[in-house]
This record gives sequence, structure tokens and C-alpha cells, in this order.
Amino acid sequence: MNAQFATTLLPLPAALQSRSLPGCGPPARRRPGDGLSIRAKALVRFNRLLGRLQHVPLEREQLVAAWRELSDRSSRERCAAGIEQRLQLAVAVERMIRDTTWQAANEAIAPARVVVGYIHGKHELVPRQAARLDDAIVVDAAWPQLGGEVNSYLDYCRLREIEAELRGCPVGQFTFTREDWQQARHAESRLLAHVRRVGQTSYLSAETTALFRIR
Repeated sequence: MNAQFATTLLPLPAALQSRSLPGCGPPARRRPGDGLSIRAKALVRFNRLLGRLQHVPLEREQLVAAWRELSDRSSRERCAAGIEQRLQLAVAVERMIRDTTWQAANEAIAPARVVVGYIHGKHELVPRQAARLDDAIVVDAAWPQLGGEVNSYLDYCRLREIEAELRGCPVGQFTFTREDWQQARHAESRLLAHVRRVGQTSYLSAETTALFRIR
């Protein structure tokens, strides 16, 4: 699963990474002023799903603190950008597993289906108006298993579009498999290496170059 590039994930609310928030423990009832309603059963179900993605469970207090970060003016823009990025990646994940011309790696199929199933499912941990925080968390939890494959697929799409342009036809009118992408990627890498090598060398010998002076 070697890709030409790697996606750098933008930060989510810092509270999601903390395991030392006051009161962390079994899911608690909603306290006045939290601003976020989380049902105990929904959290248990959500943590089971995170377990399928090999991610540690989250506590209610972490989610409430994360919601407060999203509501805070100083951190809202930063956190919202991280959530939006993961929602876009979820679209790429769905596109990847539905693209019949791409043979996805076996180990990526199960977590990809978990992500797509949750994004389109009805069992939400937090209300939709809560910036789709739970959707972003699921993508984040799956990313260690999915990141390399999704990056490879996005690079495949890039090279497939280049190939379509060279052929002068739409993408769907020719066969372009994973093996074709690998060959095209290697060819592109060799071309880039050649360009760099040419840029660092001279066609003139050192003796000939010494004859020229810039005034």
C-alpha cells in the first residue's frame, strides 16, 4: 500500500486524546450545562464499534469536553477543520469500496465498511447538529488501518485521470486496474528521478565549463 503522498490529519478536539479528565469513568447522566445529550446505551454501542476498529473506548466526559472545544470561539475553527477533513475522507473511503476497478486490500475492507455503515446509519452518538463529531471520531479510529489504502486509492484516481486525458476519453471508457496504477506510478517516479538528475548535472565537462565567464 505505497502511496505517492500521505494525508496529514488535522487535529480534532484535544479532549478526545485525554485520559485524565476529572470524573472519567462509567458513563454518567447528563449534567445541566453540558450542552450535549449522550445516552448511556448509545455510548456503550459506540465504544463497541470503536473496539472493532482497535481503538480505546471514550468516556462521556471526553465527548462533553470535546463539544465545549467546538463551541469555544478560540478553538472552533481549528476543530471544525479537522472534522470536515475526516468527513471528506469518509467520502473517499466509500468511493474506494464502491469502485469496482480498484481491488482494495483485504485488511482495509472491514474497517472501510464500518466507517461507511456508521456514516449512513441511524444510531448516532450525538445529534447531527453537534458538528458530526462522532462521524469524525469513527474515521479517525479507522485511519491507522485505512490511511495507506485510501492514500493509494486517491493516487490511483489521480493517475487514472491523467491516463484518461492522454487517451482523450472519459475515465470509465478504458480499463485501469491496480496493477496498471502501480506500473504508472513506477514510471512517474522514474521520470521525476530523471528530471531531478538532469537538473543537478551539466552536459558540459568541467574543462569546457571553465571556458565560459559571466560578465
